[in-house]
Amino acid sequence: MQQLPPYIQKLDGDLWLTENERENLRLSYRIKEIIVAEQSPYQHVMILDSYDFGRMLVLDGVVQTTSLDGFIYNEMIAHVPLSLHPDPQHVLIIGGGDCGAAREATKHDHVQQIDLVEIDELVVTFCKEHLQEVSGNLSDPRVRFLYQDGVEFVKQAVNQYDVIIVDSSDPVGPAKLLFEQEFYRNIYNALKKDGVMVCQSQSPIFHFELVEHIHRSIKSLFPVTHMYTAVVPTYPGGLWSFTLGSKRELPDPAQLRFDIEAQYVNEGILKRCFQLPQFMKAKLSL
Repeated sequence: MQQLPPYIQKLDGDLWLTENERENLRLSYRIKEIIVAEQSPYQHVMILDSYDFGRMLVLDGVVQTTSLDGFIYNEMIAHVPLSLHPDPQHVLIIGGGDCGAAREATKHDHVQQIDLVEIDELVVTFCKEHLQEVSGNLSDPRVRFLYQDGVEFVKQAVNQYDVIIVDSSDPVGPAKLLFEQEFYRNIYNALKKDGVMVCQSQSPIFHFELVEHIHRSIKSLFPVTHMYTAVVPTYPGGLWSFTLGSKRELPDPAQLRFDIEAQYVNEGILKRCFQLPQFMKAKLSL
């Protein structure tokens, strides 16, 4: 019998994944089965089938996305910046190995090329085959899969992209450098003169120091900086934030039109998502 990883236990005949979110919080998911699991050169990668959330991608014991609600996160991180940019032709996605953000980006007719830079090829392989509710088994010819370090890649990419999406995991392990000021500076340089970037910026409920750090870092580089939110049930605290930086003034969200097929995003969401809760506005001095 294959040995279970330390974050999966068998209790009363059932498998349970326990995610250690923080010192005082653990999240447990009842699991139907382990679909596939393997140690890559970077992390332990699993696709699990759970009772409530369906199939899920788990990296080093931490749930990254699920069949149940992955579309919320992926639509918000992709469609918001792509809708705000006047002509997004060249897109860079750093991370995003589940292919969900890239899948959403392909729905935009203006987009000519999407470079998906993911350090861990195993994540893409597993998700394309075993998590197609998220990945759609992505095979659009506009998507280039580049298996390399996103931090190093973006250093060499100067004035190349209209939109950059930083779809990172939590700031541990390979993703830690994706939250540092130098990385954001290189993102700025990789964008064209009217470029837009967005990154996931964690939970305003549990990780506000990091939320504030990301907002401050991006605001120090970009003349236009906004934060927006969505509720993603999988993620601790539910409420999740995204931080957007633009080199130029953006259109009024109230004037945006959205006619792309989606499960979560619509015109109303685009117009309202930048309206932040009062506690966030107060803490960020907005």
